[in-house]
Amino acid sequence: MLSGNTKNKFKTDPKIKFLIVFFTIILIVLMFPRGESLESEVTVGSIWTQEDLIASMPFEILKDPETYKRELIQAAEKVPPVFVFNKNIERKSIDSLKNYNQYLKKIIDQDLSANTNTGETKTFLSKTSYEKFKLIRKYENVLSINFNKSLNNILNGSLKILRKLYTHKFLDRNLPDIKKDSIAVREGKYEKIVPKTTYYDLEKMKQLLKAEVSKQFGKDEELANAVYEYLLHFMKPNLIYSESLTEQAKKIAQDKVSRNIGIVEENERIVAKHDRITPEIKLKIDSYRIAKGEQKNALLGYLQAIGKFLHVLIILGLFSIYIYLFRKKIYNDNSKILIISIIILFVSFLTYLIYQMNVKAPVELLVLLPVASMLLTIIFDSRVGFYGTVVAAFIAGGLRGNDYVFTLMNVFAGGLSAYTVRDIKNRSQIFRSFLYILVGYLVAIVAFGLERFAPVEQILIQSGFAASNALMSPALTYGLIIFFERIFKITTEITLLELTDFNSPLLRELAKSTPGTFTHSMTIGNMVESAAEEIGANPILARVGAYYHDIGKTLNPEAFIENQTHNENIHDKLEPRESARIIIDHVRNGIKLAEEHKLPKEVIDFIPMHHGTMVVTYFYEKAKELYGEENVDINDFRYPGPKPNSKETALLMLADACESAVRSMDEADEEKIENMVTNLIKSRVNDGQLDDSPITISDISKIKSTFIKILISQHHKRIRYPKQDELENDNNGNET
Repeated sequence: MLSGNTKNKFKTDPKIKFLIVFFTIILIVLMFPRGESLESEVTVGSIWTQEDLIASMPFEILKDPETYKRELIQAAEKVPPVFVFNKNIERKSIDSLKNYNQYLKKIIDQDLSANTNTGETKTFLSKTSYEKFKLIRKYENVLSINFNKSLNNILNGSLKILRKLYTHKFLDRNLPDIKKDSIAVREGKYEKIVPKTTYYDLEKMKQLLKAEVSKQFGKDEELANAVYEYLLHFMKPNLIYSESLTEQAKKIAQDKVSRNIGIVEENERIVAKHDRITPEIKLKIDSYRIAKGEQKNALLGYLQAIGKFLHVLIILGLFSIYIYLFRKKIYNDNSKILIISIIILFVSFLTYLIYQMNVKAPVELLVLLPVASMLLTIIFDSRVGFYGTVVAAFIAGGLRGNDYVFTLMNVFAGGLSAYTVRDIKNRSQIFRSFLYILVGYLVAIVAFGLERFAPVEQILIQSGFAASNALMSPALTYGLIIFFERIFKITTEITLLELTDFNSPLLRELAKSTPGTFTHSMTIGNMVESAAEEIGANPILARVGAYYHDIGKTLNPEAFIENQTHNENIHDKLEPRESARIIIDHVRNGIKLAEEHKLPKEVIDFIPMHHGTMVVTYFYEKAKELYGEENVDINDFRYPGPKPNSKETALLMLADACESAVRSMDEADEEKIENMVTNLIKSRVNDGQLDDSPITISDISKIKSTFIKILISQHHKRIRYPKQDELENDNNGNET
């Protein structure tokens, strides 16, 4: 866990601020395209407005990447599967059959000899021999010599069949499994392409074997089946499919596909000024860029990297100057600088990824730049949101090879999305941005489409991608805003608006247990909100602060006169010092309650700051009367502070004092209210309570005018009803 001092150092340390900005620039630079793409991007149908482009060196005109990729696939598909003829398989199979035949004969001879030596009369062979060679089942009742002759005929016949079969070549695949009509057959150093039907496949090989066996042993079906099963174990294909050789052949075929469609000589004109960019000219321009990129040396590479760094620095530098001059709270808080950095890097990385997609569809419209616009507006304000949109759009445009159309399109759509969440009231309103984002992109698409004479089909396709962007951006914003709120402990206006819900636990308890305090909080909420709008403070923050500033009173409601429903005042029986302690404790209790309910720090600050370091004057004066001034320590009657440090907390201090004082007046006419407000504000200024806040003399004048107007409207005189005196004094009077 970081200590408070460490956290504070991280938030304010200029070195941390510098590192955040520096590494942001470095990461963006690393995502920039190579040198050949740094010139302005050209599109088919646009007009070349620069001077004639002359080739400074000869270079190849490279094919369109999609065309080249398609040709590579076609070249690989034309390559037939490669089968290797292995002549050793015939020899090995025949030798295996010979050896096994001899083995069987040896086993059978041993069985017959064993039967003769034991003197048994049975002539059939043992079960072991049957399992070794099922062909002998038919001959178990013949004499030993006849059996051997018959067995020799069977085994020799099998060998003859196998030799005959190997006069053919067999594939180790079935023909339907071979997708091509032809195959490549390699025998040693030679290769030939032949129809696959030239050779027998596995199924045909079995049919041929069965036919040869039937021809020789056809009179005995059972014997023929046995010989067929026996020879299947030795019949091996001699044309073997080679996946490695097939892949090698495909690679050779692809290497033969030409990468270029022509040559541009040195000093040859690539495109003339005012010429329309055709697909052929675009290929030349793109090829020229690649050729220049390959030609640059290490020194030029370093210089180009410096150029990219300065490019990004120029864009972010203007934004940094704006934040330094006009948004000091953001500039002084490194965590907020980090948030801006993350958002810009998010858009940059998304642009980089999409730029790597080598497709003809307008996928650049899937760069969700409106997400950055809405996030910056919700987290900070609409001006930061709009300037951030411009910065993010320029960086994204740079990552796409300084694409002006892409940049302007995103500035327009992003700017509209920022303004749609400017006065957001709840999270669900994020989704209303869909229409504005879509309109922003559609207007830009149609504008540039008409300018370039783009076909209707192209405009419709781009509009479809823009609609996808408009759908995804609000949804992603909704999810990311929660992420930033939780991780960085920031308070957005959405969070503040949710806190104004009277059904929240703290406000519900405030209304229930301290109705007088609740009414007081609601009243000054209206006062500070109106005054905040006049002096350029945050109206929502000021109102929420007013709602929660006195929640500590809920733990001891009867200690505060606005909640006393009878004439008895508990302070009449207490010493002034004890009464002051109880009154001051509502600040400590309020902070504790706010922290337990996880209120944002910006709201908790209102609880101690609305009294600052003021003295509880009523009980201090009472103590001096009872004990003498020399026997009373003023610090026992002083609130712990701190003093207000923002316009919003200063507004609450002034509104709290003015509303309470005016409410206690018996005859609150316009003049008395004006004098009371003026004197209360003046006393707090003279006491130095506003020294830490950015309130100006001009602000104080506007605050006073706003407070007086609201308080007079709330305490204006009304016409008395007929018999009102009777109604006020006679409990049994009838209602009129």
